[in-house]
Amino acid sequence: MPTPVPPPALPPTIAWRGGADGHLELLDQTRLPHEQHVLEIHSVEQAIDAIVRLCVRGAPAIGVAAGYGLVLGVRNASPGAAAFLDVVRDVAGRLTASRPTAVNLKAAIDRCVVAVAAEPTLERLFREVQAIHAEDVESCQSIGQHGRDLVKAGATVLTHCNTGRLATAGEGTALAVLFAAWRAGVRFRVLANETRPLLQGTRLTALELAAEGIPVEVIVDGAAAGLIARGQVNLVLVGADRIAANGDFANKVGTYGLALACAAHRVPFYVAAPVSTFDLEAASGDAMPLEQRDATEVLTLGGQVLARPGLGARNPAFDITPGRLVRGFITDLGVLEPPFVPVIKTMLSARR
Repeated sequence: MPTPVPPPALPPTIAWRGGADGHLELLDQTRLPHEQHVLEIHSVEQAIDAIVRLCVRGAPAIGVAAGYGLVLGVRNASPGAAAFLDVVRDVAGRLTASRPTAVNLKAAIDRCVVAVAAEPTLERLFREVQAIHAEDVESCQSIGQHGRDLVKAGATVLTHCNTGRLATAGEGTALAVLFAAWRAGVRFRVLANETRPLLQGTRLTALELAAEGIPVEVIVDGAAAGLIARGQVNLVLVGADRIAANGDFANKVGTYGLALACAAHRVPFYVAAPVSTFDLEAASGDAMPLEQRDATEVLTLGGQVLARPGLGARNPAFDITPGRLVRGFITDLGVLEPPFVPVIKTMLSARR
């Protein structure tokens, strides 16, 4: 396999410039890997558009971006506590609806609303969003440290979608584990699922791993199960957008099939996610909303039409993987192992 050529260093995925009257900057992930374009976001409408179009993506990153979007949407609100709170709640509802599956978005917005209800000022809101941003950076680092020993020397690790610096405000979730293991001197290789229809694995994950000097090969999504069956995969690491109280979780469509293949062939299957991704209000995966995206994403590639005119397509962005297929959850508080119901409840109770 050829040695990866490290690409240029990427700008920050998310950055805020200035004080509460400043602006948000987002690395436009729709243009990667060919172009590094930073969007300047000055309004909540622009923030919502960036979230919906996947200019910013990954559950933790979406949560941070939405928090700053809330700041942008309310800073010109009429004076007075009641009027300010009304605007906050209205803008919060619009942001929460922009992508329904990723629980981090709702959790961040709900946390901001609670903070502002106690102290209805723009400054209080801005401090809360800054805290959410800083906590995500810290939690990514903790996830990497807790999970790095799971990656063994000489292993082939398979991952799906993008779970790195481009999906968070920090080092990532599943990729943070790989970055931490690599920096600790463990040498391994990675298979990155291409992740149709938007190719996050090809465009983003491979880009990040190559920049770190980690050997990576891209495979088509349909090849993964066969490689697992033939013993060519030693570990599967994925992220999550929402994790239910029983360990069921929502992640990029195609994750469920990987988990089934791992269970059939006794390959360890781990999920890396911060505690903020757990949702005790969802008793199981049945309670999770699953985003359906536009069929155009399936029927085109790079702007080129792939199918005959009039052909329909289904485009679920996520699927649900049962917790019984998960070997463990790598979190910022440690690695959780079955039985998940009491373990998750105890972890979240301790966090509060």
